[in-house]
Amino acid sequence: MLRDRRLLVLLAAGSLTTMAGGVVAPILPEMVQELNIEPELAGILVSIHCLTIALFSPPLGILADRVGKIRVLIISLILYALFGVAGAWMQSFWPLLVLRGLLGAASGGIAAASLGLMGNMYEGKERSQALALATTALTIAGILDPLLGGWVGASRWQYTFYLYGLGLPLALLVASTLKEQQPTQPKSAATNPIADLTKILGQHHALKLLIALGLNSVAMYAVVIYAPLYLQTTIGAGPVLNGIVLASRAIGAAGVSAFGTAHLVQLLGAMPATAVGFGIMAVTLATIPLLHQFIWIMLTAILFGVGFGIVLPSLYSALANLAPSELRSSVLAAGTGVGFLGQFLSPILLGPVLGDSGLEGVFYAAAGVALLTGLFLFAPTRRQ
Repeated sequence: MLRDRRLLVLLAAGSLTTMAGGVVAPILPEMVQELNIEPELAGILVSIHCLTIALFSPPLGILADRVGKIRVLIISLILYALFGVAGAWMQSFWPLLVLRGLLGAASGGIAAASLGLMGNMYEGKERSQALALATTALTIAGILDPLLGGWVGASRWQYTFYLYGLGLPLALLVASTLKEQQPTQPKSAATNPIADLTKILGQHHALKLLIALGLNSVAMYAVVIYAPLYLQTTIGAGPVLNGIVLASRAIGAAGVSAFGTAHLVQLLGAMPATAVGFGIMAVTLATIPLLHQFIWIMLTAILFGVGFGIVLPSLYSALANLAPSELRSSVLAAGTGVGFLGQFLSPILLGPVLGDSGLEGVFYAAAGVALLTGLFLFAPTRRQ
C-alpha cells in the first residue's frame, strides 16, 4: 500500500492537522514575551485549533461529499498555508488567535476530505490498514513537529509559522495525483444527504463509536499535558527527557498501527480489539504514578502508545463501515470533530482532579475513563 502515491499524498496532507499545534508549542515562551501576552491566555494559542477543527470538520465533511472531496482538500490546503504563514506578521494576541482559529478550520477541511478519500479508495481489511497508516503518519508527525518547530524558530519565532506554507506544494500534489473516486457501491435512493447522515450518526452503534472517540482523546491528552509535569516532579526530567518519553509513546502507536492493528481487528473483531486497546491504555495510565525509574517509564509510555495505536484506527474503521461511499467524508469528519473536541476538553475535565488529588489523581482518573470506555463498547447495541 505504501507504493500507492495517492495514499502517500493523503498521508502527508493529513499530517498537517498535527502540525497545526505541534510546531508552535516550542516557541510559545518567546511569543508570550515578545507580544506581551498574559500567561493565562498563552495556552489558548496552542489549543484553539482543536476547538475549530471540532466545529468545522463535520460541515466541511458534508461539503466534501456534496461538491467533491478533492476540491475541498485543495482549497483547505491553500487556506491552511495562507492562514498559517500570516501568523508570522501578527503583533498582538487577538489577531493571532483569530488566525489560529482559522488555521484549525482549514485543518478540519483537510482531515474531513483526506479521510473521506482514503475511506473510498479501499475496502475491508485494506481500509483498516490505510486508516492505521494514517494514525502512524499522524503519530510520526507528532514526534517531528515540535522538534522541527523549535529548530526553525531558534533564531526568530516568526520563522516557525513559515512551515505552514507546506500546504501549497501539497495542494499542487493533490491536484496532480488524485482523482475523485467513483463509488464502489450504488448510491442510496434517498435524495436528502443531511437526513441520511443524521440517520447514520443517530444509530446506537455510531453514537457509541463517537463517544468512544471523544473519551479516547480525553485519556490520550492526559499523557500529553500532564506526563511532562509529573516527570519533572518525580525524576527531574527536563525538556529532552520529556520529549523522549512522549516520542516513545508515539513510536509505540506508530508501530502497532502500521503492523498490528488491522490483523488484530481481523482476528478479534473491531469492538473486542478496540476494547483491548482501551484496556492497555487504562493499565499503563494507572501504572504511571507507581514508577520512578526512567527505563520503566519509557516502557510504559511505549505500551500506552500501543493501546492508543489499536484504538484510534479501529474506531475510525468501524465508523467508516457504517457509511455508504457518498457519505463517508461526512461520517468520518464527525468522528474527527468529536476527537478534537475531546482533546480541547481534556484539561477542562481533568483540571479539577489535578486541584483535588494531584497529578497521581489525574492519571487514575484518565485510566478510569479508558477502562469504562472499553467496557462501554461491549454494552449491547439495539439493532436498527
